[in-house]
Amino acid sequence: MASVTASTNPPDRNALAGPAVSAPQAGTAPVPASAAIAPHTGSLRRRMLFIAFAWIVVLLLGGGIALERTLTGLVTRNFDDQLSYMLTAMVSSAEIGPEGEVYFSRQLGDQRFQEPNSGLYWQISGRGHDEFASRSLWDRTLRLKGDHFDNQPHTYDSNQFDGEPLRVIERSVILPGSPTAWQFAVAASRNDIDAQVGRVRAILIWSFVVLGLGLSAMAWAQTYYGLGPLRRVRLAIMRLREDGGSRLDEPLPLEVQPLVVELNELLAHSERQAEEARTHAGNLAHALKTPLTVLTNAAQAHAEDLAETVARESAVMRRQVDHHLARARAVGRRAQGQSRATVRDSVEAVLRAVARIYPDARFDLDGDHEVQVALERQDLDEILGNLIENAAKYGGGSVFITIDARSSDAHHCDIWIEDDGMGIPKAARERLFTRGARLDTSKPGTGLGLAIVRDVAEIYGGSISLGESEDLGGLLVTLRLPRARQAK
Repeated sequence: MASVTASTNPPDRNALAGPAVSAPQAGTAPVPASAAIAPHTGSLRRRMLFIAFAWIVVLLLGGGIALERTLTGLVTRNFDDQLSYMLTAMVSSAEIGPEGEVYFSRQLGDQRFQEPNSGLYWQISGRGHDEFASRSLWDRTLRLKGDHFDNQPHTYDSNQFDGEPLRVIERSVILPGSPTAWQFAVAASRNDIDAQVGRVRAILIWSFVVLGLGLSAMAWAQTYYGLGPLRRVRLAIMRLREDGGSRLDEPLPLEVQPLVVELNELLAHSERQAEEARTHAGNLAHALKTPLTVLTNAAQAHAEDLAETVARESAVMRRQVDHHLARARAVGRRAQGQSRATVRDSVEAVLRAVARIYPDARFDLDGDHEVQVALERQDLDEILGNLIENAAKYGGGSVFITIDARSSDAHHCDIWIEDDGMGIPKAARERLFTRGARLDTSKPGTGLGLAIVRDVAEIYGGSISLGESEDLGGLLVTLRLPRARQAK
C-alpha cells in the first residue's frame, strides 16, 4: 500500500472548495433571435428529389440512346436486306451475250426499276464496257467504287444525286464466259429509311418524355409520402409545446420510431431536470423559511442576543445554500455529458489537502492507477473530500483508501474508505444521510457532508453505503460510481 505522509504546512481548506458561481453581468447584450435558429444542411426533400431526377435523366438518356441506336440499326439492316435480295436476284439473272455484253435472262420484279427517278436503281459496270443500268436512272449514272474487287456485298451511303441521298449496295462478280470483273450495284433513296428512322426517334422521344415526367411525378409523390412521418413528428412536437404534453404517442413507421424513442427520452430527461429544479427550489425555500422566521421574530422583539441569532441563522442559511448549489452544479455538469475523471489523481489531490488539516493522521492508498469514472473532476473532489475528511476527523488516526475494490464490475467502480474509529451502529447509519444529522456533536461540523455526497453520487448514477471495516474495525464507506466509457 502506498503511504501518504502528513505535512506540517498550514491547512488549506480552499483545495476542497467548489468553484464560485457568478451571476450574469448586467448590461450583457441580448442574444439575437437568429442565433436560436439551428443550422441545417439543406432540404432533405430537395436532396432526394435531385438524386431521383438526376438518375431518371441519366437512365432515360442512356436507355433512349441505346434503344434509338438499336431500332435505327434494325430499320437500316432491314433496308439493307431488301437491297441485298435485289442484288442477289440481279446476279442470278445476269448472263453474257455473244458480244460480251451483260443482259438479264429474266426481268427484275420490282416495277420501280422501270419508272424514271423512282428512287430505286440498279447498274452493272465493267471495265471496257458500257454501263448496263435500269430505266429508272434515265440519263444518270451511278458512280461506283470499281477500283477494287469485292467478293462480298458491302453497303454505304452516297450523296452523288443532288437532293436525293442514296443507300448503295454493290458487289464484284465474274460471270461465266467473261473475264471481266463486273460491278453489280443497287441503289435506293434514303428518304424512306430516313422517314422511318425519324418516326422511330419521334416515338422514342415522346415516349421517354412522358416516361420521365411520370417517373418524376412518382419520385415527388414517393418523397412527399415518405417524408410524411417527419412532418407528423414536427406537428406532434408543436402540439407538445402548445398543449404541454410530455411524450409522443402517435404511431409512426419503424424507421422513424428510434427518433421518437430518443425524443421521448429527451423529453423525459428534461422533465426530470425541471422537476429536480422545482424540488431544489422548494427545498431551499423550505430550508430558508425557518431561519428567516427566527430572524424576523428576533428583530421585531428587539432581542438582546440579536447579533448571535443573526450569525447562527445566517450560518444555517449558508449551509443550505451551499448544499443546493452543490446539487445544482452536479445536475448541470451531468447534463453536459462525456464527464471523465481519473480516481487516483483526485484522491491524491484530496489527500494532500486533508493531510494539512490532520497532520497526525496516516493515510494509505491502494488500487487501480488508471480507472476513470463518469464524473466531473470537481464533483469527484468534493465527494472524496467529504468522505476522507470525515474518516480523518472521526477515526482513530488511520485511513485506508482502496480504488476499484471490485474490479470485476465492468460498469461501476467501487471506492472503499476505511478508518479505525468507533464505527457507527447499523441502526444509525441511514440517519446520517439526513441533512443536518450528526452523531458526534463534540467536533465541529454542519451535518451536510454525507447528504451532499449521496445527492451528488446519485445524480451521476452512483450510490454510497456504510458498513464495518474488517481490517481497521471502524467505518467502511463504499462509494460506487459509474465507470467512464472507453474512447472508441
